[in-house]
Amino acid sequence: MAEFPSKVSTRTSSPAQGAGVSVSALRPDLGFVRSVLGALMLLQLVLGLLVWALIADTPYHLYPAYGWVMFVAVFLWLVTIVFFVLYLFQLHLKLYRVPWPLVLMIFNMGATVLYITAFITCSAAVEQTSLKGTRPYNQRAAASFFACLVMIAYGVSAFFSFQAWRGVGSNAATSQMAGGYA
Repeated sequence: MAEFPSKVSTRTSSPAQGAGVSVSALRPDLGFVRSVLGALMLLQLVLGLLVWALIADTPYHLYPAYGWVMFVAVFLWLVTIVFFVLYLFQLHLKLYRVPWPLVLMIFNMGATVLYITAFITCSAAVEQTSLKGTRPYNQRAAASFFACLVMIAYGVSAFFSFQAWRGVGSNAATSQMAGGYA
């Protein structure tokens, strides 16, 4: 059996500089905002805000149908904000074990389906819950229109997310140069 050496060389190290996340390291990636994914997320945020703001300004609590529309609009608006911030500050790159293209595709497909139900519900309830020509009628009709637009925006995002997940139209070099956005 070999003798254990009397002198053992040990080396200690300290954490590398910048290993922790600091506030100054979080810089927005303006290239993301100019990408298709970023532009669609901004569109979804603006249109989703219009949907729930228009409904919230009416006595929606009297009609259960608008409770569903409000739930869908506010919930998806908040989740879209989270995804937008993750991508804007490139935090998705720090969570590299998460399959972000797949997560985004599933989210966008689910959001599309939820907004289809919200659009149909909102559109069907306008005539039954308001008098034609009144302010609540106009607001609910406008909310239906914007719900249709945001539904289309989520559908287009689902299509592009599916393409990003499948890797259609890009290779390793272009996806690295574009920061991983379509």
